[in-house]
Parts: sequence; C-alpha cells; structure tokens
Amino acid sequence: MLSLLAAALHVAIIFGGAAWYRFFGAGERMAHLAEQGSASPAITTGFITLLLTACGLYALSGAGAIVRLPLVRPALVVITAVYLGRGLLGFFALRLTNNAYVHELSSQFWFVSSLIITTVGVIHAVGTYRAWANLGS
Repeated sequence: MLSLLAAALHVAIIFGGAAWYRFFGAGERMAHLAEQGSASPAITTGFITLLLTACGLYALSGAGAIVRLPLVRPALVVITAVYLGRGLLGFFALRLTNNAYVHELSSQFWFVSSLIITTVGVIHAVGTYRAWANLGS
C-alpha cells in the first residue's frame, strides 16, 4: 500500500505543478520546467508513478490480496533490493557524486526521502520473507 500511496502522491505532484515539485524536493530545474510548460517533469514523474504502481501491485500479489502476478518471487526480491539500495545510498548521495542535479536537491530532501524509502524497503523485506513459502517457485 505504501508504494501505491507514493504513486498517488506522484500523480498529485504532476497536477500540482511547479509548486508541488518544489515542495516535495524535486529540485528547481524540475519546477522551472513545469512552469515553462515542458512535458519532461510530467513524463519523468509519470514513469516513477508506473514503477511505484508495479511495486505496489507485486506487493499486494505477494501478500495474497490480489491475483498472483508472474515472477512474484524474483520481482519482490528486486523491488526490495531497489528500495533498500536507493534508501541506503541516498544517505550518502551528496558525498558519492558530483552530479549537479543530485547536489541541487537539499540535504533535507536526501535525508527524509532516504529514511522513508529505507523504511519501505525494510517493510518489503519483512513481508517478502514472511510470505516466501507461499509464493511458489
């Protein structure tokens, strides 16, 4: 449900426009592009929305709340690894790269988002571990 909530939030950000991109820490470049009427922020955010929706659907499938999706075991392992990897690496993002966009985002953004994403990753890991025997091969 957390992935689906995050997906819904990303849809709201698309419709909220530049002010929402700024508030949620997407960076001044994304906000400026949204103000200019560029489709780029909406496309990028829409892609993230689709990924988060897929993560949410696989989590629900693994929990037995919806129909069994194909490759649920490997999908949940990959989803968990991506959440944990992004979450943990995000704590060090400002030190790991000289990328201008990464540095445009505030240290508060990196800390808060990394904390949230790591928490979601841990929840996915625990859920996947608990459901593993029921997920088939």
